[in-house]
Amino acid sequence: MRVLIVGAGEVGSSIAASLAESHEVVVVDVDSERVEQLTYEHDVLTVEGDGASLDTLRTADVGKADIAIASTDDDETNLAICGTVKTASDAFTIARVQNRAYLETWRHSQGVFGVDFMVCTDLLTAQSIVRIVGLPTARDVDPFAGGRVQMAEFEVTEGSPLAGQTVQEADRFDALTFAAVIQGDDVEIARGDTAIAAGDKVVVIGRPGSVEAFAAAVVPEGGAEEVGNVVIVGGSSVGELTGRLLSERGFVPRLIEQDPERARELAEALSKTTVLEHDATDAEFLEREHVGEAGLLVAALDSDERNLLVSLLAKRLGVSRTVAIVDNPAYVDLFEAVGVDIAINPREVTAEEITRFTRERRMENVAIVEPGAAEVLEVEIGEESVLAGRSIREAVADLPDGVVVGAITRGGEFVMPRGDTVIQVGDHVVAFVREDALDAVTATI
Repeated sequence: MRVLIVGAGEVGSSIAASLAESHEVVVVDVDSERVEQLTYEHDVLTVEGDGASLDTLRTADVGKADIAIASTDDDETNLAICGTVKTASDAFTIARVQNRAYLETWRHSQGVFGVDFMVCTDLLTAQSIVRIVGLPTARDVDPFAGGRVQMAEFEVTEGSPLAGQTVQEADRFDALTFAAVIQGDDVEIARGDTAIAAGDKVVVIGRPGSVEAFAAAVVPEGGAEEVGNVVIVGGSSVGELTGRLLSERGFVPRLIEQDPERARELAEALSKTTVLEHDATDAEFLEREHVGEAGLLVAALDSDERNLLVSLLAKRLGVSRTVAIVDNPAYVDLFEAVGVDIAINPREVTAEEITRFTRERRMENVAIVEPGAAEVLEVEIGEESVLAGRSIREAVADLPDGVVVGAITRGGEFVMPRGDTVIQVGDHVVAFVREDALDAVTATI
């Protein structure tokens, strides 16, 4: 498949890196240094020029593109790129936008702007935050098979009952499969004798109830209380959307916004959210409002530095978990190293969603667990699949290393995969796949 990417910033470069090995990728950008760097780092073709220009797109052979992705930092430019692409090719167009109004317009009339698929950075970021609410230490949660299966990634902290156990010792949940243990940059397929240490990340796949039970078992004793009290700091678009989505799930979050006019707007827009007008870096105010009793605090201010300050202040006051929005990707690891529980970079979330969608055109569903390292795939089994009509124990000999069958649904019912489980045509299989096995897996199952 030939993929045309316009915009070689963080989002575009990440997408190009993810797709370069399995697709023919062409990247267009006005910045000569970015173009040169991409050429040096990845097996991609590059064109220097304005991606909204028909001449530039023709130079990039837009007529041969199967997918065109507009990923610049400007919404209007991305819409113009998609519209221009449609005049010169039949490519499936994907646009990245930040303004949710464009997304609402597109949803009302899909195909408008010349866009076939649209992703909204702020909405994706808010959805990422909301997915982890209620699962202690969860770093990521993704639904599969219409919500009948969940994939979740957890961090094993100091004092966790799982620290020091093997997978076999920890495997005591009815409908749960241990898929992988991630130690630093090393993704190890979970075996019975695989040791779990503090600081490791564990990826599990199973029935939602079992994933929730595992979430409670991961945390140290006494630390598994439910997240009931949620505080959002910052009335940004991400903050507003997070409040709205949490309200839809039955939460009654509090949102702190310093600007009086913006606070009034939020109070009117979010009827089920308590809006407080104040500076969230004021420690006395936070103590007076009992913010330290919150189960989760989301820092969604317009400054990475202020988000870090608020998050660390909240932890000092006693907040159980903190999530911080981080605009600079170089700060993500730093935030988590100094005490923020989860740092989310909106551009990285967007790049993963677009990459996931390009993969999903061949699959039922896809979740990227560790960018460039592993994915979880949902596949409907056809007659030509290497799994069809065979037990998992028999079929695994024809699968590459780096694959774990995590769950099966059949006729809408959950099936726990065991060695003697026979996979039938029409089953939906959810599998953890290490990146080095991805091409082989997608070709065989």
